[in-house]
Amino acid sequence: MEDSGALIVATNFRELGSTGVHTHFYQVAGYVEQFGTRVSVVTPFSWARPLTYPAFGPRLALYRLWPSASVVWYRHWHEVFLRRALRRELATAGDCVVYAQGPLEARAALRARTGPGQRVVLAVHFRTSQADEYAEPGRELSRDGRVFQAIRQVERDVIPRVDRIVYVTNWARDALVSWLPEADSVPSTVISNFVAPLAEPPSVEPLADLVTAGRLDDRKNHRFLLEVLRRAADAGHRLTLDIYGEGPLRRDLRRQIASLGLDGQVRLRGVRRDLRHLLPGYKAYVHAAYAETASLAIIEAMAAGLPIVAGGIGPIAELVEDGAEARFWPLDDPAKAADILVRMMTSELERSAASAAAKMRFHRDYDASVLGPRIRSFLLSARLSAAAGAAKVTEKS
Repeated sequence: MEDSGALIVATNFRELGSTGVHTHFYQVAGYVEQFGTRVSVVTPFSWARPLTYPAFGPRLALYRLWPSASVVWYRHWHEVFLRRALRRELATAGDCVVYAQGPLEARAALRARTGPGQRVVLAVHFRTSQADEYAEPGRELSRDGRVFQAIRQVERDVIPRVDRIVYVTNWARDALVSWLPEADSVPSTVISNFVAPLAEPPSVEPLADLVTAGRLDDRKNHRFLLEVLRRAADAGHRLTLDIYGEGPLRRDLRRQIASLGLDGQVRLRGVRRDLRHLLPGYKAYVHAAYAETASLAIIEAMAAGLPIVAGGIGPIAELVEDGAEARFWPLDDPAKAADILVRMMTSELERSAASAAAKMRFHRDYDASVLGPRIRSFLLSARLSAAAGAAKVTEKS
């Protein structure tokens, strides 16, 4: 069925990037465009780009001097610029769906839309609340601070007013509703992240034994991975690891690699936009994050047929099954984790079975051809319900 409507993705990120949020909305966009839906991505940088430098730049100085103020500055100016960009876009868009990638983006869309025919659908990528993410150890906010409470208040005001919500895991839905029960009254669906399979499996030379991808910060727990490799090496198993991503812990991780004697075993590979094409060059994907909403990196690894070794935290346990395509390891016991990893990596039979299970799980649950129709139908029905409502109003008048 052709659909001549429009989908406007609203995000506070730059248009191009390597985050899971980028992968999510570009996979959605790529799928719905096949059916005639016009897609545009609107960011704060879509409006008066030269002014973004003086508006956004002071945040870095504030971060060093007053971290909570840097959060306020970032959120305020990104929303201001995004709202103006959306106002310009929506002025001529007619009936459409604005797919907001967070609560601030949703508020900007609600304020910018020209009428009820422009529906606002919120994607929940955050864990419990965006305030909680800023309040993780080593981050900018304290849980008893005014800024933390202000962010939660924004979410209390905005989320119940959006037209629909897309959750990427059941865990994400439950976490939000646990403190904001009003969210449960908004029409919603749970649709996992997904990716389109590679057209042709690329031929890649072996790169290393293990691979992981993610921002180099405390939440991703790369230090744990290094401890596991050290324990495995002490037991006589030298496993190599490539780490993709950038972040504030790069220097600390370099020091840890050297102090553990892992030079030559572990490489920090930075950000690679072609990572999906490199994944077949590895034997397994390892994941040590202790806080997630979902993990597109794990889904992309399964698409490449890689077995998964990860902590069995709530959202990860939804994505993979321990003993099938995945092995769950404890995130507080490097020695036991090393035993689990080595057992799989030294048994070709076990690793091959997990690889086959990973491919099967991907094609069953996370292939764009499986989930694309569901999210397209959900987004399209939001727009059609608005059109039907407008028609009823016209008939009554």
